[in-house]
Amino acid sequence: MENIIKIQKAVRKINPNAQFIIRGNSIDGLEWTDGTTPIPVADIEAKMVEVQAEYDAKQYQRVRATAYPSWQEQMDLQYKDLLNGTTTWKDAVAKVKSDNPKE
Repeated sequence: MENIIKIQKAVRKINPNAQFIIRGNSIDGLEWTDGTTPIPVADIEAKMVEVQAEYDAKQYQRVRATAYPSWQEQMDLQYKDLLNGTTTWKDAVAKVKSDNPKE
């Protein structure tokens, strides 16, 4: 995950109403606007670690999203399975899940 996105997400988790600008790609470029009370850098950095951990924990979801057949293909597989009494769609989905487990 890009550093600037981690900063944005961390600030929003601490204060969803915070108004700020990030100049550059660093926490040092954080500028508070519209009367927002500054959040200590240490608090933001700690929250950034949490944000990264949450992102990393969902890697399997990002991989699965690209590995699944398109919705159109899945619907076609389901239709053909109904006609032919096969399990092609279930098998395809199960393979993506087993190749990319949650843990």
